[in-house]
Amino acid sequence: MGKICYIMGKSSSGKDTIFKKLEERMPELKTVTLYTTRPARAGETNGIEYYFVDEGKLKAMEDKGYVIEIRAYNTKHGVWKYFTADDGQIDLDRYNYIIIGTLESYEAMCRYFGRERLIPVYIEVEDGLRLKRALQRERRQSEPKYSEMCRRFLADQVDFSDENLKKAGIKRRFRNHKMEECLQDVQAYLGKKLREN
Repeated sequence: MGKICYIMGKSSSGKDTIFKKLEERMPELKTVTLYTTRPARAGETNGIEYYFVDEGKLKAMEDKGYVIEIRAYNTKHGVWKYFTADDGQIDLDRYNYIIIGTLESYEAMCRYFGRERLIPVYIEVEDGLRLKRALQRERRQSEPKYSEMCRRFLADQVDFSDENLKKAGIKRRFRNHKMEECLQDVQAYLGKKLREN
């Protein structure tokens, strides 16, 4: 029975970097490309970080019943949607996967595939360091969106509250103070959990 290793954390917690490093270090894990209606950021490639789609494509996929979970964010630049689709990428009879998402999307995936099929990995970073990283990342964009960065930062405080983490059954947390140490801890944890399968 295949498992889905689900990486999540607040914005600028380093979860994207950890996800990419785990892809390299654990090539036996298949990946799933998520979808979004937001514009691509500098350096992002369609089909790599996300499939970048418009509202028409999203509606067509919803009409066909392909959308597993969807999140909508009312940003300073309009409503941006992120979603996971049952588009043939996931075959839990044959493979294990690694996916990155939010606490809300993790819970939706649990409902869709069954909680026993998911291994949650929550990455956390001290808020001051997170804010510094977010600002550094935004400055590198060709058109920085500082107001959206702030909205996302504050929204994460609510979305990933201790109460919400507890409700979702997230007990184990991985502190990303030193990237390599955090990576090694996560890799060892996932290896152990996958061997229990």
